[in-house]
Amino acid sequence: MNSATLERISVFLAELLGTAILVFLGCSTCISGFGAVYNELVICLTFGLVVMLVVNIFGCISGAHINPAVTIAAVIYKLITPGLAVFYVAGQLLGGFIGFGVLKLITPKHIWRPEDATGPGVCTTVPHPDLSPFTAVTVEFIITSVLIFLCCGVWDSRNAKHHDSVPLRFGLTITGLALAGARFSGGSMNPARSLGPAIWNGDFEHHWIYWVGPLLAPLVVTPFYRIVFQQREAEPEETTEKRTEEFPLRTNNV
Repeated sequence: MNSATLERISVFLAELLGTAILVFLGCSTCISGFGAVYNELVICLTFGLVVMLVVNIFGCISGAHINPAVTIAAVIYKLITPGLAVFYVAGQLLGGFIGFGVLKLITPKHIWRPEDATGPGVCTTVPHPDLSPFTAVTVEFIITSVLIFLCCGVWDSRNAKHHDSVPLRFGLTITGLALAGARFSGGSMNPARSLGPAIWNGDFEHHWIYWVGPLLAPLVVTPFYRIVFQQREAEPEETTEKRTEEFPLRTNNV
């Protein structure tokens, strides 16, 4: 087995397990049959902490994208090839499906969904009933765009020496963005996170929102970041020294 095949298998399994852990642990806080109903802060904080956990585990293997939107951004940023991205996305979608399925399997039926329960299924992302689908798509696009900006900033070569806190950065970012978007659209930012619950709950009425909004973000934000902000190619030493004297802030790595 050659190295390219091993790499594909490795990233596929890392993304599968990472996304499964994200959906399993994150959606566990959405189960109300245990007698305690968690508020949005607890749910969003749990998802953020799980992202931090997953990045710590799988970041060195696949980058811990656990989100097709992030993988598309990585392709545009030229970190991975489109062919390898297929294995990323396949692992993410299957991982979300498996993670939610395992959670449903181990949870007693009367706890999973009490008979008097109303509204969407457990952990299903849906827009607020008073908002239009266009508003929900816009919110998903905006909060996912902020996430993609963070990804581009982390991937920027000027940030190469400042990666120790990356898991914490992503965990807190996901928490904040999810809290901001929760009451509008559910704060998904991730088609793989929304797909598993939608399949198991059989609820696809507004599911398209969680593909269109999040996947549009990397298509817009990543090229913008590369054109406007990405560091230029290295210049001759003399020229670089001259630019450093004239424009010291441009060479600041902080």
